[in-house]
Amino acid sequence: MKNLSVWLIIDSFSVMKNILISVFFLLLLANFAFGQIPPQIGSGLKAGNAKMVASCFNNNVELVILDKESVCSKEQGEMILSDFFSKNKPVDFKITHQGGTDSVYGIGKMQTASANFRIYFMLKNFANKPLIVQLRIEKD
Repeated sequence: MKNLSVWLIIDSFSVMKNILISVFFLLLLANFAFGQIPPQIGSGLKAGNAKMVASCFNNNVELVILDKESVCSKEQGEMILSDFFSKNKPVDFKITHQGGTDSVYGIGKMQTASANFRIYFMLKNFANKPLIVQLRIEKD
């Protein structure tokens, strides 16, 4: 009888350990799925490709580029960003900070031939797809 109770205790620990490992991996997977910045945002900003960045815009996006602020459609936002890139061709872009859960944000540094810029963008999930709702570009 004593051996049976020892085995039951050992078996309970084994089950508990498996449950904890499963919960950990589910939480990790949930964070990975919803907390990531789509790679085309960084690639588009680095290449100066407004179309690539705009592919991640929400239908309406708030743009603050230098001293101009507007809430515009995805298409208008692409044109405004394209105009910025035509005047400021990126040499490099790196995301320096990112985070968030419900709303994900990214902060990065963009180097151009004439100036350096700080880029901030915020994404929200729409139908399980992270889309940019705000993009800010300011001189660094």
